[in-house]
Amino acid sequence: MTKQPATIPLTPIRRAAGLFAGLALGLTVLAGCSSEGASTDCGQLDACTVTFDRGVDAKASIFGVEAKLVGAEGDQVTVEVAGEQLTLTTGQQAVDAGGFAVTVDSITDQQVKVRVARN
Repeated sequence: MTKQPATIPLTPIRRAAGLFAGLALGLTVLAGCSSEGASTDCGQLDACTVTFDRGVDAKASIFGVEAKLVGAEGDQVTVEVAGEQLTLTTGQQAVDAGGFAVTVDSITDQQVKVRVARN
């Protein structure tokens, strides 16, 4: 006769706690972003729009890399994405930076909107 190890059934509370923990982790991974002086909209799995506030040290962490507003003048914006510094203009084709396609959506006196998409 062989002994089988006893299994402890999951209670409904433990099951629900595990489900909520898994959902929270999944949402965190999907969003994968945080920011200072900026807001992020990562409504798509492969792209985020970062709205930088001008006049502050604005940066955001998206897809595990940092995006930072270095400066803006006229219709030109200098950003740093994944450690690469880029100077872009509104309407310019996407520029590659560390495996990401970066474009400028809009520039105002208050904010700069940049789109960062995975290649």
